[in-house]
Amino acid sequence: MKRFFRNPKRIFWATLALMMLGAQAAWASSPAAPQPMHIMEGYLPLPWAIFWWLVAIPFWIIGFIQIRKLLKERPEQRLLLGLSGGFIFVLSALKLPSVTGSSSHPTGTGLGTILYGPFVVTILGTIALIFQALLLAHGGISTLGANSFSMAIGGPLVAYYLVWKPLKGRVPIWLAVFLAAVIADWMTYVITSTELALAFPDPNTGYLGSFLTFAGVFAVTQIPLAIAEGILIVLVFNALQSNAPEELAELGIQGGAA
Repeated sequence: MKRFFRNPKRIFWATLALMMLGAQAAWASSPAAPQPMHIMEGYLPLPWAIFWWLVAIPFWIIGFIQIRKLLKERPEQRLLLGLSGGFIFVLSALKLPSVTGSSSHPTGTGLGTILYGPFVVTILGTIALIFQALLLAHGGISTLGANSFSMAIGGPLVAYYLVWKPLKGRVPIWLAVFLAAVIADWMTYVITSTELALAFPDPNTGYLGSFLTFAGVFAVTQIPLAIAEGILIVLVFNALQSNAPEELAELGIQGGAA
């Protein structure tokens, strides 16, 4: 296993394969041309698009610093890090139409959040969003700040600090993994609903009415999607414990099979 982790060519091809699988899944799920994913290009008013970019930049800086430190101190983690990024790309490329200007989909951020923490996932998730915006016409560059804040920043932060850290070692590990994955997904859509409500308040009920409208429509697809994603991440985590126990131990993650 260690030889695999230290082979740059295998790392590259494994990550590329995951990304291509995600691209294929995204294209196959579209009956004709790709439909908008995340918040689409040009949908947010320019002041809000700039605002979310400015909010996201400090998190990107911290994430870059942490990834550079991780790769310098633990180069054997490269494949697992690439797996986490590819996993985000694959799952977030599976979309279901939800609300005008956006869509529902799994996020995949729970796995990387559990392994490396929320700031590393900030970069992994943003890279996935950039690939999707440039290659698949899903999301956008002007809305990259907003999409990153909801999927790659806010969701992982809440899942890590309010779920994973408090529960790890206090409940069965499968339950902590499942809840962290589910909450990372749900919070992404709570934040997305907030972003859309702030940009497009209801003329009669204002921000709150708009938020409830967006969140209510998202919930129809997102609640079952998040539960399914949580189960999938438990299965993937269980496989990692069987096949990469040393790498998980280096990250301070130990426990029985999930």
